[in-house]
Amino acid sequence: MQRRDFIKVIGGAAASWSLPAHAQERERVRRIGVIMPLVADDPESQVRIAGFLQGLQELGWVVGRNIRIDYRWGAAESGDLQRKYAREVLALSPDVILAGSGGIVGALQLESRTVPIVFGAAIDPVGSGRVASLARPGGNATGFLVMEYGIGTKLLELLKEIAPSITRVAVTRDPSTPGGIGLYAAIQAASSSLRVELTPIDLRDVSEINQTITTFASKANGGLIAPSSVLAMLRRELLISLAARHRLPAVYSQRVFVEGGGLISYGTPNLETFRQAAGYVDRILKGEKPADLPVQAPTKYETVLNMKTAKALGLDVPTAVRLRADEVIE
Repeated sequence: MQRRDFIKVIGGAAASWSLPAHAQERERVRRIGVIMPLVADDPESQVRIAGFLQGLQELGWVVGRNIRIDYRWGAAESGDLQRKYAREVLALSPDVILAGSGGIVGALQLESRTVPIVFGAAIDPVGSGRVASLARPGGNATGFLVMEYGIGTKLLELLKEIAPSITRVAVTRDPSTPGGIGLYAAIQAASSSLRVELTPIDLRDVSEINQTITTFASKANGGLIAPSSVLAMLRRELLISLAARHRLPAVYSQRVFVEGGGLISYGTPNLETFRQAAGYVDRILKGEKPADLPVQAPTKYETVLNMKTAKALGLDVPTAVRLRADEVIE
C-alpha cells in the first residue's frame, strides 16, 4: 500500500475509533498525551500520527473504548509554547505522553520527572540530558532515535554520488542543540576524504538562511545537505525553493522534502518509527518503566528520489542510485 493511501486508511479508522465510551465494551480508559512539533495538518504530522495509531490498534488500544488521546500541535514554534503545552497536558493526568521531538521532552521534564514519556524522533537524548544512557535511560523518558551521527557520512557520500562535480557543500544545522552540532561534526569529519568544503547554514533566522544560501550559490560546484531537525522541517519549503532557484543538488534526511520537490532523501521512515513508539506506550501502560526500556536506534533507512527534480537540475542520476532507491518519484 502506498504511504498516502495508508494514511487515509488509518485516518478513517481513527475517526471510527473515536466512538462514545458507552457504545463500547466497558473497560478502564487510559489517558495518553501527545505533543507534536508540527501543526496538525502538516503532512509529516499526519504520517507520524498514522503510524502511532496503527501501532496502538495492533496492540488492542481503541480510542473511545480503552484509551483517550489529548493532542497538542505546533509545539516547535517556540520554547514558551512547548512549556505551555507541557503544563497543559500534564494537568490532564496522563498515564504516558508521546513527545514528537527532543525539545518537547526537555519541556516536559522541566515540569515532571515522574510522568512516563516516549519520544518518537530524538537525535542525541544522552547529549541533551534527556536520558542517562541509551541502554538504560534511567529516568522518566525513553523512545526512538530518528538517526545516528554516522548518517552524516552517508548523506555526504550520496550527494557526491548523485552530483560528482560538487566541491562545496552547505549544511543546515540547529546550533542550539547537541544533535545539530553533532551531525555537522560528523559530516565535517567525512568532508576531507571526499574533497569538499563545508559551509554551515544556521536555521534560526529565515532571512539569514536566504542570504547565506544565496551567497553560497553564487559560486560554482555547490550542493546542499539538510539533516533531520525540527527547524529543518519548519523551514523545508524555503530550503526546497532555494535549492531549486539556485540549482543546488540537495540531499535531505526526510522523504517529505522529496515529496515536496526536493531531489533525494536518505533517512528513517517515520511512519514505522512512530508505530514502534506505540509499542513502548503499550508496555508502559502495562506496567513497565521508561527507565528500563532502552532507547532504540533506527533499524531501517529509506532512499526516495525525485526524478523530475533531477531532470530540472540537469543531473544524470547514476543507475546504481536509481536501483537503490526505495521509491522513485517520476
